[in-house]
Amino acid sequence: MWSYVSTPRFLTLPDGVCQTQVETSVGKFAALEALPVSGIPERWPALLVPGLTGSKEDFIAIMQSLALSGRRIIAIDMRGQFETPGPDDPGAYTCAALGDDVDELAAVLGEGGPVHLVGHSFGGLVSREAVIDGRTKFASFTLMDAGPAAIVGRRQETGRTIINELPLGVEHIWSSRLEADAVAAGVPEEIVCFLRKRLMSNSVTGLTVMAEEVLTARDRTDELAEIAVPTLVIYGEGDDGWPPHIQADMAGRLNAECIVVPGAMHSPAVEAPETTAAALTRFWNAAESRYRTL
Repeated sequence: MWSYVSTPRFLTLPDGVCQTQVETSVGKFAALEALPVSGIPERWPALLVPGLTGSKEDFIAIMQSLALSGRRIIAIDMRGQFETPGPDDPGAYTCAALGDDVDELAAVLGEGGPVHLVGHSFGGLVSREAVIDGRTKFASFTLMDAGPAAIVGRRQETGRTIINELPLGVEHIWSSRLEADAVAAGVPEEIVCFLRKRLMSNSVTGLTVMAEEVLTARDRTDELAEIAVPTLVIYGEGDDGWPPHIQADMAGRLNAECIVVPGAMHSPAVEAPETTAAALTRFWNAAESRYRTL
């Protein structure tokens, strides 16, 4: 959240990954799509939902690998994020409202059939709403670097600081904080330019409400545990969003599989893409096998 670290190391789309839009009954969503080499999906599709200041581009590094297993993979910008427009209505950006959007997207992507759902960071809290509301039968659910309740630690403090500065404008936040952090970390100029463009494209209302949501989210783990859907908790060993032990405890409460990604922090899809893609593919294959034997 609120950082360059969830940004792809490159922006050029690999072969088999393309820009698209997903049209739903509640509007169009900017997306990236990856298909198997044959162009014909043989397994159930997957929907990838990014974090608060992230975007569909955060999944570029894993999409091709995921599609090679025979799936259609769709990564989206949520309402008000980057290339998906959003209204000025604050009510459109609560976890519940954004979760409704996920339901609509899954209905289109799955064409009435099961869909694998992955939510990264704040996207995990949003996706959790869609699973709990029961409108959609998901093939599986993955919480990637997403905790059971409000975010804590360094990212919590950063979120509070930036919310306080949002009235000064997004450009102020970029120039006074994020740009300097990115440059100091040696982020390539191309990526720095992308980061600025992405941040400036976000709905200010959306950023404000979503930040408030991630800072005040209540624990819904027990409710999620009652939903009969295969669940995976996966996170970087050095996650600085929700501490690893909190996510491990959540996995235990959910009776979910738990995978720690070595060498990764808050964005394993960026920091350890092959490990992350392999873990997701194995989990999805197992979930489909169990689903079909029921």
